[in-house]
Amino acid sequence: MSAQEIIRELHSCNVRVTPQRLKILSYLKGTDTHPTAEEIYQNVSENCYGLSLATVYNTLNLLKEHNLVLELKYGDLASRFDGNVMEHYHVYCKKCGKVSDFMGSPVNEVKLEAEEATGFAIESVRLDLYGYCGRCQTKHDA
Repeated sequence: MSAQEIIRELHSCNVRVTPQRLKILSYLKGTDTHPTAEEIYQNVSENCYGLSLATVYNTLNLLKEHNLVLELKYGDLASRFDGNVMEHYHVYCKKCGKVSDFMGSPVNEVKLEAEEATGFAIESVRLDLYGYCGRCQTKHDA
């Protein structure tokens, strides 16, 4: 996603564009690693003068409130953030904490099935699958 597209996205949500917000959102839109706030700070701070960890947290909260990023919480571990706000699934490694996107059965089908089975009006879906990534499987089996 280009800087101009990200600026338009921020403007469409009535979010003031600052260099820090632009850098953080650009970083999240350009990665599929689902970083923590600290990882975002480490990767963005060297190219963004005056960026503090507090600014990263405040920006992430603002972006989350405007549905520009997803916050992924896994128990007591630090939250991870996803720049892909389209409904999709996540696969979580129980050993190393790696998170990967999974585009399985269409989310809308799962929503409809859940609505029919429960009578709920489903507004959003978050399905997480837990297991071991390829690297940790080898260590886990040994």
